[in-house]
Amino acid sequence: MARIAGVNIPTNKRVCIALTYIHGIGRSKAAEICGKLGIPDERRVNQLTDDEVLRIREIIDHDYHVEGDLRRTVAMNIKRLMDLGCYRGLRHRRGLPVRGQRTHTNARTRKGPAKPIAGKKKATR
Repeated sequence: MARIAGVNIPTNKRVCIALTYIHGIGRSKAAEICGKLGIPDERRVNQLTDDEVLRIREIIDHDYHVEGDLRRTVAMNIKRLMDLGCYRGLRHRRGLPVRGQRTHTNARTRKGPAKPIAGKKKATR
């Protein structure tokens, strides 16, 4: 099992798919990395040589913002918005959708499970 950027990537998957297990690397960045190194699309992780794994690790460390650093940066950006007291920061603080979505009927992922209201009956049709 190859360990890149502190993540164990699965050995039986193709390299460009396995790299997406690293936070901050999606399909396009993974394809870009494989293209830079000249790794063919059909190559599996268990077929990589130690030298290729080392080169992948070096490129990711040098050129990309991934894993812990990226998570820390995102958390700091959210904290900055909350400290400023801007609209987006207030939405983060209250646990509501930040990007203008409706909340009257949807937004259950962000708001959590529905809480029953005392004395309210279900509307019948």
